Amino acid sequence: MSSSLGNSRDHLSPDNAPPSRGKITGYLSVAVFSAVMGSVQFGYNTGVINAPEKKIKDFMNESHTYRYDTPIDENTQLNLYSLLVAIFAVGGMLGGLMAGWWADFFGRKFGMLLNNAFAFAAGGLFFFSREAHSYEMIIVARLLIGFNCGLYTGLTPLYLTEIATADIRGALGTLHQFGVTIGIFLSQILGFPEIFGNGEYWHILLGLCVAPSALQVFTMPFCPESPRYLLLTKEKENDALNALVKLRGTSGVDDDLNEMRQEHQAMQSEKKIGILHLLKKKSLRMPLVISIVMHLSQQLSGINAIFYYSFKLFTSAGISDDLAAHATSGIGGIMLVMTLITIPLMDRIGRRTLHLTGLAGMFVFSILITITLSFTDKVPWFDTANVVVSLVYVVFFAMGPGSIPWMIVAELFTQGPRVSAMSISVLINWACNFAVGYVFPIMQKELNNFSFLPFTAFLLLFWIFIYVYLPETKNRTFEDIASSWNKSQSEAGNPQAKYIPTEDTAIVEFQQQQRSNR
Repeated sequence: MSSSLGNSRDHLSPDNAPPSRGKITGYLSVAVFSAVMGSVQFGYNTGVINAPEKKIKDFMNESHTYRYDTPIDENTQLNLYSLLVAIFAVGGMLGGLMAGWWADFFGRKFGMLLNNAFAFAAGGLFFFSREAHSYEMIIVARLLIGFNCGLYTGLTPLYLTEIATADIRGALGTLHQFGVTIGIFLSQILGFPEIFGNGEYWHILLGLCVAPSALQVFTMPFCPESPRYLLLTKEKENDALNALVKLRGTSGVDDDLNEMRQEHQAMQSEKKIGILHLLKKKSLRMPLVISIVMHLSQQLSGINAIFYYSFKLFTSAGISDDLAAHATSGIGGIMLVMTLITIPLMDRIGRRTLHLTGLAGMFVFSILITITLSFTDKVPWFDTANVVVSLVYVVFFAMGPGSIPWMIVAELFTQGPRVSAMSISVLINWACNFAVGYVFPIMQKELNNFSFLPFTAFLLLFWIFIYVYLPETKNRTFEDIASSWNKSQSEAGNPQAKYIPTEDTAIVEFQQQQRSNR
């Protein structure tokens, strides 16, 4: 232990030290940039498989013919390609499930650095798969990069949330999704037929997953560890103080340190909560259900059907291959712009309003996607309309459902159950990712133009649940959110505040006593 808790006040600044709230410093900027490279990695590998679909299928057929002197049959090819797409989510599930343990065992900073080994291994398999005539290497690489991204979907939002002050936590949390959209957009641009999305360079397109990892390896060593991890998990208050001073750009970090001390003191009244304990804990059941539903609302909205198969979706609506490839890049471009717009709105309008607005818009435009697909043959301009409504559908996704589920779990739970809650939520997210990635081609085959109707039904159900139960967390400290659990304000007609989670009642009473003694 670096120092005993409570001894670092002597190192704090004079009373006239500048406040640390909301200040964007050089260290904070570098830390955010480096962490967001993990988000870029996730986005890149989500979108990269879309444009070269035909080229990869051709490679599968050529490889099978090269090895067995016979072409691969159509059903086997469809199943293998669906596996290739969806196994990314299998790796993501494993990585997401391990993310909490990984974050606590290795730390947020070193955990991200270590995670890059999987990306470099996957990149090598992608690069050499064509020379080896092995589509199996691509499948294994997709599993590895999925594991890498699964860890990032837990590590990156956790790190960003823990290094931020309450007044910019929403903005920094949104940067995870901003990084994801950058990755998706880059994968779509680089996937143009005239760049890497062709029969000669598609393996390079896949192998460029090493680029975000290389950037993080070069920048993360200069970043401080999460102060909350150092103090609350490792009990190294001097190290946490030094990290705070670097991140805030001032030695006046009393407010941040006091908040973490109070949370740490509250944690002393209970043991660390693992996944199994969290699942059994009645006082945390509702926040866990809310967290899971938030992630379900993201993945079962149908957005990954757009990310993975928009090229095929557009061509089935009558768009030419070249135009479909370029229209697909519009998805990434819109995601990028909309995520930038929502960064300042996250701490002004709030998470709840943005998420509900996003789901409502997706509900309406998922219906329009079905209509335009169904009447393309009868209305000539509906092929173009299908592209337009699909892009507007993405606009509403980027407004809230794209980013808020990743940050909301860290806000709804205090340090004790936080990593376990994130592991469960991320596991659910990736499981649904896998389900959509694998099943949607079959849905297209069986339901034809009505393949989006199941997502429409899910969107309506999620909107109703979230409207009733999701609290607003903007500009609130973790202690403030925690201390108000079980305080239902439904009598006052405020559904937003109906459920706000915390630890056990004993912890709430302890925190209230701490505040009354100040």
